[in-house]
Amino acid sequence: MLGGGFARRKLAAMFAWRQERTKADLELATRYGAVKPMRIVVAGASGMMGQTLVPLLETQGHEVVRLVRRPTTAAGEVFWNPAAGEIDLARLGAVDAVVNLSGENVGAGRWTPARREGILRSRIDTTRTLVKAMTGLARRPAVLVNASAVGFYGERGDEELTEASAIGHGFLPEVCLVWETHAEGAARAGIRTALLRFGVVLSPAGGALAKLLPLFKLGVGGPVGNGRQWMSWVGLDDAVGAIYHALVEPRCTGPINVVAPEAVTNGQFATTLGLVLHRPAVLPVPAGVLRLVFGEMADATLLASTRAAPARLQETGYAFREPTLAGALAAGLGRKPGETLGFSNASGGLR
Repeated sequence: MLGGGFARRKLAAMFAWRQERTKADLELATRYGAVKPMRIVVAGASGMMGQTLVPLLETQGHEVVRLVRRPTTAAGEVFWNPAAGEIDLARLGAVDAVVNLSGENVGAGRWTPARREGILRSRIDTTRTLVKAMTGLARRPAVLVNASAVGFYGERGDEELTEASAIGHGFLPEVCLVWETHAEGAARAGIRTALLRFGVVLSPAGGALAKLLPLFKLGVGGPVGNGRQWMSWVGLDDAVGAIYHALVEPRCTGPINVVAPEAVTNGQFATTLGLVLHRPAVLPVPAGVLRLVFGEMADATLLASTRAAPARLQETGYAFREPTLAGALAAGLGRKPGETLGFSNASGGLR
C-alpha cells in the first residue's frame, strides 16, 4: 500500500528503457538493409562490451561463437588458451568474422613492472593467436574487428585528433601500437581489418562511470585535477553499434576512432553527470592525490587530455544513437533528461 506508486514508476521506467533499446536494435536491421547472416567469433564476450555486443548480434540474426578459457559448457563456446597460442580449430569451424575485445584492464591499478607486462602480453597473445587461426583456416574470415584505444594518441592538450594524427609518447601509445601491429597481420593476409580506437565507454556496469557513480550519487563527486583536460567518450550502445558498423560496412578499414562527436572537458563531464543524477558535482579530486594512489597511470589516463574526433565513423555513415553526453548518460542510467527517479541499468549487458 505504501510503496505501490513508487514500484509502478520504477517498473514503468524499466520497461520504457527496455522498449527503447529493443526499438533501436530493430531499427539497426532496417538501417543496414539485407545483411547476410554471419558466424561471428567474439573474444572477450564476457567483458562489459562483449556482454552487450553478443545479444545485439543475435538480434540481427547472426550466430555468435564465444571464445572461453575454461572447459566449454555450451554449444556456442570454443576453448582457447591465448597465452599458449592454442585454439580449438576443429570446434571453431567455418567463420565469417572475428571480433577481438580481449585485453587486461589498463586502469585496474598501479603500473608495476608486472602489470605493464600483463597488459602488453594480454594483447599480444590474444591478437597473435586469433590472426594465426584466421589465416590458417581453409576459408578465411572476411573481416577482423580489433579493439584498440584513443590512448594511441597520448597526452595532446587541446589538439583535435583524427585517425590521421601521429602516435603519442608513453606506455599507452606503445600498448596500442603493439596491439594494432599484431592485428594488421590479418590485413596482410587479405582480411579486411578494422582497428577500433575506443574512447571512455560509459556504462554503469564497468569502467570509469561505474567507479564514479557511488561518489556522485553521494554528492561528493567533481572534476579530476584541474578539470580542463579533454575526455573522449562514447556511450555503450554506440560502442557496440560501431563494432556492428565495422562488421558490415566494407569501407571500415584501418584505424577508426570510436568516440562521440561531442568531446568534453573533464569538468564539463562532472557537471553533466551531476545534473543527470541531480547531485552537486563541485568537489575536485586533486591531481597530487591521484598520482599518490595510481602513480604513472594517473597522468596517462585520468589526467591526460585526448580530444579525438570520429572522422572515419562519420565518413562511413555511422549514425550515433546518443551523440550528446547528457543523452548518453541518461540513456545508460535508464533515465530521461530531467527525471529525478529513474531505472538504473545495473546489469549493463541486458538489452
